[in-house]
Formats: sequence, structure tokens, C-alpha cells
Amino acid sequence: MNGFTEHGLSEDAFGASKGGISSFDAFPKTKPTYLARTRNGGAWTLVLLVTCAYLLITETVRWFTGTTSHTFSVEKGVSHDLQINLDFVVAMKCPDLHVNVQDAAGDRILAGDMLHKDATSWRQAGKSKGIHTLGSGPDDGHGWEDLEDVHDYLGAAKRKRKFKRTPKIRGPGDACRIYGSLDGNKVQGDFHITARGHGYAEFGEHLDHSTFNFSHYINELSFGPFYPSLENPLDATVATTPNHFYKFQYYLSIVPTIYTTDTRSLNKIAAKASPSASDALAYAGHTIWTNQYAATSQSHLVGENQVPGIFVKFDIEPITLTIAEEWGGFLALLVRLVNVISGVIVAGSWCYQIFDWSVETWGRRGRRREPLGVITGRRSGEFDEKRAYD
Repeated sequence: MNGFTEHGLSEDAFGASKGGISSFDAFPKTKPTYLARTRNGGAWTLVLLVTCAYLLITETVRWFTGTTSHTFSVEKGVSHDLQINLDFVVAMKCPDLHVNVQDAAGDRILAGDMLHKDATSWRQAGKSKGIHTLGSGPDDGHGWEDLEDVHDYLGAAKRKRKFKRTPKIRGPGDACRIYGSLDGNKVQGDFHITARGHGYAEFGEHLDHSTFNFSHYINELSFGPFYPSLENPLDATVATTPNHFYKFQYYLSIVPTIYTTDTRSLNKIAAKASPSASDALAYAGHTIWTNQYAATSQSHLVGENQVPGIFVKFDIEPITLTIAEEWGGFLALLVRLVNVISGVIVAGSWCYQIFDWSVETWGRRGRRREPLGVITGRRSGEFDEKRAYD
């Protein structure tokens, strides 16, 4: 009926049934004597197994690590306040410095009354680790954004939120450390450090120009909640000058940023401009609200009729950057693993068939190239062997 007997086949051409469950096998098996072993079949199988194992491990590790996404959106809600955290060391004495903050709303904050000023040593301040000039730090190269890990930021945010104590010095200090946090309006503004009696009309002795030296270290400059372990572009930077009338200018573009590992919970409070105290406490384990900024510097000499000092101008972008780390479901992982194994097996089978066909074709060409005798039609080896027997 199925052409079994028409092709001259019989039960003797197939292996005998082993009994038991094997006797119900609908597909008869060929005898071992009729089987031909393939070339390098064991090696190909080993390569496929190693490839599958490697890809399975890498896919599983990638699933555990998660994927990091960067999403920009227009900032929702209305916010009013912006906290400024700074830690400067200026190569002048504290009584000779004046600190002020002014914003686009016209409000002026006497930051000198809200910040701490401690006498310190300029040489000792330069011994801090990682001090560098702006643009020469380890994170100033290209491609560092791809190495961002949300867990690193979350872990750093859990550390202490206090400014370090000023090291003790012997004798009067030749520099001033200005540090602390202050609240301002969340609008464009600037803060500046100038010499006493210069820049603003105030009562007091006019400071001698020969004492001007606005060389400085920036240990901390951040906006929003104070996370001292988070690195910012101006952190651990130094700028020096031998001139008395020199103007250091920094221009900052601030971008509100959210780091999270729980986007579902974050969406519940997405309409808020900034989290409340209860929100910050509830999501402190997997979400932090902060601000990133890009910095450029335009510093130059000024004349004696102008005001030297350190000027930081900042502008706030109307967008929010959300950096989220997400994981796919376990079912998605299983689907990916099955696809990987199937793809390796199929691709490996094709490659092996092409390899086997190439070897067989090349072998046939080699046999055809062997020379034949002109009279006898025998190969040279066969003729020599026959004559030897004769």
C-alpha cells in the first residue's frame, strides 16, 4: 500500500525490535551495518554544545543585569525651590571674601550669612584625592555614559549626607573654605564670590588689590538633595592664576534627573515636580531625584575697573531625564533561551552540511586529477603492482 514491497524492501533490512515499549515504535530503525559515520561529527557536536552553553550564560547574566534606558520628557508640575550645595576653597582669607546669590526673579540671597566659612591651608587643600583641572578628569572622555549603572548611583545616595569637617591647621590660614547648602528659586540665576568692597556697595574698608587671588578648589557643586558621593562635572577641580584681576566664569545647564529601578512605582508620582518627604522616604531604596549639569568655563583677565572673582551662572532646562534599569519577565527569558538554542542548532546544521559537501567535492576533484595509462587505461600504481607479481 505504501510502496514498501514494491521497492524490494523487507523486514530483514531493519533492526530487530527490542521488545517492551520499543516494539510500539512506528518508525523502524536501520541496522548498524547500514549506517555510515559522518566526518568530524563529534567535533561539530562539541562546538555546538560549547556555543549553546556560552550563549545561555551570557543571556542569563544580561537578564539579571537588566537594561538601562534614558528617557527625556517635559517636566511636569510646578516646582519653586532649588537647593544649592557647594564646597569651595579660595586662596584668600575669609574676612576678605563676599558671597552672594542672585536669580532671574530679582531675589538676592546673602549667602555669606547662610554658608560656613572656615580658615584653612591652601597647600593642605590641594592634597585631596582626584584633584584635576576642568576637562581632564577620568569622566571627561567620550563613551563614559554607556558605563552608567543605576545601582551605583542608588548605592552612593545611601551614604552620609554631611559635609566633611575642615582639617585643623596650625596658625592663621591663608585660604578660606566656603561650604554648606542654601535654598533659592528654581529659575535662572548665578552666585559669585568676590572680594570685600568690590562688586556691591557696602560699608567697610576697601580691600587692597595686591591681596586678590581667586585661585580655588571646588570640592562639591551640586543642585537638589545633597548626595556627596555622587560625582558632578565640577567636583574635585582646581583653577589657579598668578594674576590679581582675574575672572573665573562657569556656565551650567541643569537637567532634573531621576535614577530608578522601579518604573511602575515611579509613574504613580510622575505628575509631581519633586517628591515630597514621604515620597522620598518611600522610594529611597530604588529611586533618587537629583540634578545633572553640563559645565563650560570662560575665564580671562579683567581690567582694574572691572570686578574679579568666581562667577557661576546656571540655567535650568525644562525637561526631565529618567534613567531606569528594567528587567524582562522570566517567561521572556525562557523564550530568548529557546530561541538561542534553536538558532545555534539550525545554523550549526547548515554549516556542517556545507562543510561536509565541500570536503566531499574537493575529494572527488582530487581523485579525478590522478593520471591514467595511455595504452592500458590503468593507473600507474596498478600497472607497477601487476608487473611485480608477474
